[in-house]
Amino acid sequence: MARRKKIYEGKAKTLYEGPEPGTIVQYFKDDATAFNAEKKDVIEGKGVLNNLLSEYFMKGLGQIGVPTHFLKRLNMREQLVRSCEIIPLEVIVRNYAAGSMSKRLGIDEGTQLPRPIVEYCYKDDSLGDPLVSEEHIAAFGWASQQDMDDILSLALRVNDFMSGVMFGVGIRLVDFKIEIGRVYDGDFQRLVVADEISPDSCRLWDIESGQKLDKDVFRRDLGSLTDAYSEVARRLGVMPNNPPSPSKPTLVN
Repeated sequence: MARRKKIYEGKAKTLYEGPEPGTIVQYFKDDATAFNAEKKDVIEGKGVLNNLLSEYFMKGLGQIGVPTHFLKRLNMREQLVRSCEIIPLEVIVRNYAAGSMSKRLGIDEGTQLPRPIVEYCYKDDSLGDPLVSEEHIAAFGWASQQDMDDILSLALRVNDFMSGVMFGVGIRLVDFKIEIGRVYDGDFQRLVVADEISPDSCRLWDIESGQKLDKDVFRRDLGSLTDAYSEVARRLGVMPNNPPSPSKPTLVN
């Protein structure tokens, strides 16, 4: 598809004007970042895998009635999505202790939590996406109380779906983060799951071996990120006909 005007370029994706009003073309890059972009590499084929996996999850959510911004996949690296106003929050759902939660609370990684815990971070790279409470969200007007009720409901529905899908292919959904957008139909507003759902935004561990199949492979130098993402795609049956080569990453200066 012909390139249109660039709207925004982030760490993992570039957004372009869509072919019709109210649409955006979302391009998945091979760039990998960690620790607020302090660590960077280009991982060949990562964008292709994330595009295919995000399509798989977004379509699955749509089939069970969870609204998303996804419209269709255009090619191996691009999706057509609905334009929406992103609420400036990362919504994190945790089923097991890992990452920052383990560090903050001194809980061993892999400890099953008594129930899914939903956390919110304010989306601002310059601040390191700090953890915030519902009091902060209400006080600064980032979302209304009704929005927060709807966001919590959406997050838990995504968790139920993702947990079940992953368990079915022998993978434990440790945690994940999503973004939520507002879509307007005239005066009517509704919330949708936006951005992407992929191993970039989830922690995925093999149930039997505990092997990490997510971006922690890159964060912690545990091996080939392409191999890890390819394994998730293979188990879900969404591997491309010509899978990306697990070649050595190229360092970005």
